[in-house]
Amino acid sequence: MDGLDPTACYRALTTRDSRFDGRFFTAVKTTRIYCRPICPARAPRFENCTFYPTAAAAQEAGFRPCLRCRPETSPSLAPWRGTSVTVSRALALIADGLLDADEASVEVLADRLGVGDRQLRRLFHQHLGASPVAVAQTRRVLFARQLIHETSLPMAEVALASGFGSVRRFNAVFQSLYGRPPGALRRSRAAPVTSAGPEVTLLIPYRPPYDWDAMVAWLTARAFTGMEHVEPGRYLRTFTNAWGQGAVEVSPAPGLDALRATLRVSDVRMLPSVVAQVRRVFDVGADVEAIRAHLSTDALLAPMLAARPGLRAPGGWDGFELAVRAILGQQVTTTAARQLGQRLMAAHGESLDPALTGDTHLQRAFPRPEVLAAADLTGMGMPTARARAVSQLAAAVAADPTLFQPGPSLADTVARFTRLPGIGEWTAQYIALRAVRETDAFPASDVALLRAATEAGGPRPTPEALLQRAEAWSPWRAYAAQHLWTSVALQAREPKPDSRTNARARRLPTAPSRRKAHA
Repeated sequence: MDGLDPTACYRALTTRDSRFDGRFFTAVKTTRIYCRPICPARAPRFENCTFYPTAAAAQEAGFRPCLRCRPETSPSLAPWRGTSVTVSRALALIADGLLDADEASVEVLADRLGVGDRQLRRLFHQHLGASPVAVAQTRRVLFARQLIHETSLPMAEVALASGFGSVRRFNAVFQSLYGRPPGALRRSRAAPVTSAGPEVTLLIPYRPPYDWDAMVAWLTARAFTGMEHVEPGRYLRTFTNAWGQGAVEVSPAPGLDALRATLRVSDVRMLPSVVAQVRRVFDVGADVEAIRAHLSTDALLAPMLAARPGLRAPGGWDGFELAVRAILGQQVTTTAARQLGQRLMAAHGESLDPALTGDTHLQRAFPRPEVLAAADLTGMGMPTARARAVSQLAAAVAADPTLFQPGPSLADTVARFTRLPGIGEWTAQYIALRAVRETDAFPASDVALLRAATEAGGPRPTPEALLQRAEAWSPWRAYAAQHLWTSVALQAREPKPDSRTNARARRLPTAPSRRKAHA
């Protein structure tokens, strides 16, 4: 397991230093409870403390979660990223529920990542202090604990939503872990009732700072009317998956370092995957301090990071939708790509009942892969080759729903996408960055990146030159790209100097001799 300095951890614990929340957990030998560094309980004696890098490690060692500081609400900072890429990819697959299915196993997980199961277990114990199975179970338990604490879902639905195979298994795990049945952990409250399905509101914590304005600007520029609605203080969208339909509203939680997500779903089994999608889109797991410390050593990036320390790299809602957006955006502006996507969704999107979505702005969901695979897209106003690329992508996803899950390496992921017709290096890197959440993805040939990387008065770098410079930004090149893109977008929104004066001068009559002189 990666080493933790016990003295430094204890100092953070006694001072309740919020900067360390999510970086380690304190297990108390006398109470057999593990806590966050900010726990309001009286600090235990140093000799009674053991420190673990993850909640799963503490739980696998036999400690139970604290009921006061609630480890399930701690920011998930993925401190192992940059240390073990294999572990971070495995965690992404676990978050997608790969180990929740009945036929799931560590062997299947390891095979997906291109390593042996013994090697994967060794990496997990080295970097997380727990096995893959323990991590998956801890994820289920903590999500169930959050549903118990923050919602009024019946216990049977909590068990179903958190991935337990049966209510009996759910009750047994909680009795073993907390020494009481799950119902005893609930605070009394009135259950929200809707006509079309349960409504659930959850807090999704993050490590501050968080640049909400930049996130909203990015989402607004790409929002599809009818599927998404964006306002300064909230983002709404529809979704579908194998379990049903639904909608989500995301907004900053006042006074908290968290987002508030209100989900309306037709089936509670949708909840884990939808929460994972919200986390992906809003990039709440980014360790912005570590990213800033690494990238600020570059003279080009340093002022950008200082100006926007809480900037995140927005993710795609799901891989298929993001890949379609990326194909539509090839060689056109964001506005043109949005218009193409709007037509595609209007013609082939799935209708949703506003009684389910809870908002009249939300009436359609993005087309499913099997629908676009069978549709004639030649009349959508896009080049024939692009329409063919969307159709073939849809067919590939319909045949292999795991197409957008993390693979053994970034190179493997990019190669997987470039094998599809109509997807080149730029598109593959962009899909890897937004959909697969490869933190080191970097579409070096992007025109905006090349423009942002141009030194004042100097020539524009070639993609090869930019890629070479970006080697020093690894493993956070995706965040470097996001800062470069944001700088270009901000420059485009800035008014040109003397633009009013120049416009006024163009309206003033000028003498013939002067017009000739300027001709």
